[in-house]
Amino acid sequence: MTRVAVIGAGTMGHGIAHVAALAGCDTVLTDAAPDVLPAALERIRRNLERGVARGKLTPDAMDAALARCRTASELDDAVQNTDLVIEAVVERLDVKRALFRDLHALTPPKCVLATNTSSLSVGAIAEASGCPERVLGMHFFNPVHIMKLVELVVHETTDPHVLATVREIAIRMDKEPITVKDRPGFASSRLGIVLGLEAMRMLEEGIASASDIDTAMKLGYGHPMGPLEVSDLVGLDVRLAIAEYLERELDDTRFAPPAILRRKVEAGELGKKSGRGFHEWPSQSS
Repeated sequence: MTRVAVIGAGTMGHGIAHVAALAGCDTVLTDAAPDVLPAALERIRRNLERGVARGKLTPDAMDAALARCRTASELDDAVQNTDLVIEAVVERLDVKRALFRDLHALTPPKCVLATNTSSLSVGAIAEASGCPERVLGMHFFNPVHIMKLVELVVHETTDPHVLATVREIAIRMDKEPITVKDRPGFASSRLGIVLGLEAMRMLEEGIASASDIDTAMKLGYGHPMGPLEVSDLVGLDVRLAIAEYLERELDDTRFAPPAILRRKVEAGELGKKSGRGFHEWPSQSS
């Protein structure tokens, strides 16, 4: 695989394009709102420059990655000659299914179609595509250019060759891939959200401050970030949607969203992307 198209230029999409270009792939980034593409490309540039400043990357490697990364304002232009499409659009099943219906007609017959969904049914997305055997989940973690894990999610008819090929490219992207079956929440979201929701309940009950709850997990269990910090990073609106989905699909009250989460989302306190969640965050532009 040498040609990758990423659909969705938001928090996850620009990060996926970053690691694809750095892995040596000719990478195209597109979005339904083309006006966001220049800012996404600039964020890729800034993150690469930080890598150079920290000695993680050579200037030549940065320049080569930027040369391999372009944007496209039209979906058909982005995907018509690609080997792998990675979808990173809004976490709504109807939107993803509609997109994958279009991708079947727009992409080459051997193109692999991957969804970055963090909890939705990959099988339901694949079924809409008309070519389910070449569809799987490729769940990255934020920030994509730093986090090592990628979850490869297989449904009942995913072609084993497709899985092997995507595992190979994930390793080229300097990721550690794991393979999980297509079940609600997969492995990471199901485990992570239980911890995050329990931390929210503890805060709601006044057991400890947000900072102290996070410190408990960082110093007591060796987690690099606390569960409330992680929730802010993911986005509290995203966390709420995933919790509601898992509670419904698994019929399990462990995933019932606490009132504090609903209140914050209603108030527009969505975490890092809004500057405030369970913690205060600096401006995205700083």
